[in-house]
Amino acid sequence: MKHTYKVLKWDIELFAAALGQVRVYVIQPLGENWVSVIDYGGTIEKFSPDSVKIAGAYYIRNQFEFRVDVKKDSAGM
Repeated sequence: MKHTYKVLKWDIELFAAALGQVRVYVIQPLGENWVSVIDYGGTIEKFSPDSVKIAGAYYIRNQFEFRVDVKKDSAGM
């Protein structure tokens, strides 16, 4: 089984994750191939064009990356 992720960039992606109560990870890009995990996940409680609220904390959208797990079965691909 291969494990990967999807970055949530658009309002519709954030909305779908919020509606589906999907666990979202908050990542801060630090440079080429380097990231720092800020929050290991929670559901999206609220979002606006400027911020996303996850587990009671607000994160600025242009400073952080929001990721969800995507699992693909290697036998099916």
